[in-house]
Amino acid sequence: MSGQQPSQHKRLVAKLALVTLGMFGFGFAMVPLYRVFCEITGQGVWIATGPKESTTSAVDRSRLVTVEFVGSVNNNGPWSFRPTVDKMLVHPGELYTTTYRAENLRHSEATAQAVYSVVPVEATRHFGKPDCFCFTQQPFQPREAKDLKVTFYIDPALPKNVETVTLAYTFFDVTGQQAN
Repeated sequence: MSGQQPSQHKRLVAKLALVTLGMFGFGFAMVPLYRVFCEITGQGVWIATGPKESTTSAVDRSRLVTVEFVGSVNNNGPWSFRPTVDKMLVHPGELYTTTYRAENLRHSEATAQAVYSVVPVEATRHFGKPDCFCFTQQPFQPREAKDLKVTFYIDPALPKNVETVTLAYTFFDVTGQQAN
């Protein structure tokens, strides 16, 4: 029986090495897979890398869409973060500006970054943000509060059955991390 143990150990080590190699490869594949997911769904940080140009040619004054605003802090960190208005009625094709109020609750300098999502998913491709605080990291002094601006529009091609769109931000503490 003792002659079989070394070969069993070799097989086990080989299997563990393959699992480790597979996990390592999967880790590298996650970044491009996440990019593809974000491009398809319009969610996440890969979309939020810069301004989106308006492709609208005219404002649709015959239609109003409710835009709701939501703000949350990742892991309930040392921040206060909320929209300054809960919702707006907007005409598709027209630019609007609103703000989110953020405050560093620490007694030291800190940096934050926001990641957004748009719901329902079918509205994501029709929601443009030519200017957004989410495109860059936001430095804060101790106990500093700021109003962070976002300029947005709804494309008139938004499906007619979509009457309410939610723009949600999650605020992340990125103190000590390099800017993207």
